[in-house]
Amino acid sequence: MAKVVHNEEKLRYEVYADDDRYAGFTQYYRTGDRVVFTHTEIDSAFGGQGLGKVLAGEALDDVVAAGKVIVPMCEFIAGYLRKTDKYDGHVQAPS
Repeated sequence: MAKVVHNEEKLRYEVYADDDRYAGFTQYYRTGDRVVFTHTEIDSAFGGQGLGKVLAGEALDDVVAAGKVIVPMCEFIAGYLRKTDKYDGHVQAPS
């Protein structure tokens, strides 16, 4: 099972494959109560395994649980949000 780790020092969430190999990340910065996602990257060796979806879902769940607002500047995160209504009310359009 893949796992997601919040690396607060580097301001990103990291995803690790079933065998604990680092597979990618989603980067963000904070401004007030907003968490602005700027870039997501999954290593090509892990493409097509659904790790990006796991990463996005767990990162966004964490932001919502913390009472913060999601700002999707990253196209991957924005695309993920377009496919679900789970985060409605927790998303602010980028300015």
